[in-house]
Amino acid sequence: MFKPMRYALTAAAVSGLLLSSAAVSANGNISYHVTITNITSSINFTPILVTSHRKGVSLYELGSAASDELTAIAEGGDIAPLSAVLLDDSRVADVQDSGDLLGPGESVTVTVSATQGAHNISMASMMLPTNDGFIALNSVKAPRKGTVTYYSPGYDAGTEPNDELCISIPGPTCGGEGLSPGAGGEGYVHINRGIHGIGDLAPDVYDWRNAVAKITISRINSH
Repeated sequence: MFKPMRYALTAAAVSGLLLSSAAVSANGNISYHVTITNITSSINFTPILVTSHRKGVSLYELGSAASDELTAIAEGGDIAPLSAVLLDDSRVADVQDSGDLLGPGESVTVTVSATQGAHNISMASMMLPTNDGFIALNSVKAPRKGTVTYYSPGYDAGTEPNDELCISIPGPTCGGEGLSPGAGGEGYVHINRGIHGIGDLAPDVYDWRNAVAKITISRINSH
């Protein structure tokens, strides 16, 4: 595996150890299963960050510039910076991640705990192969009981030009660089326009039609 993504996955693994401790100390009396299903035909998702929190926590805002932490995910699949910011926020109950790539047609379940009042769920992951595409939920309500389902379109962080060149796209398909500081971009988070064949990626293979991910949140226990 190439160096940029190896760093991202290593950071995620280290982060996972810290997050396990955070989960134990959260003293939550509610837990949620968050199941993410990749409903594309050819896109992979990098390790998926999932967090439970109170109102007011936001990973991004459509039409506004992406944070450095979201940029690290959208360009390089590195969840460690955003995990650290969330863990330092008193409104956040728990932060976990899926730990590995999620391929087309695959599902993974991440369990997060919640304290009283922290019943909102957010998640984020990079789409591969894209320049700065990502999936996300941004502070959605978890169910009081039972299950609720959401769908994520492909988002664009607006932090890197969508040149579709493998040299600037990390992951198993391209093996290029992740972060591209100063490369430019649209400058704001928006709906991703997909793959159009202007670079190294064939649109008949890698393009998609929204939505790209199905996310099911289930309340699994209370005390």
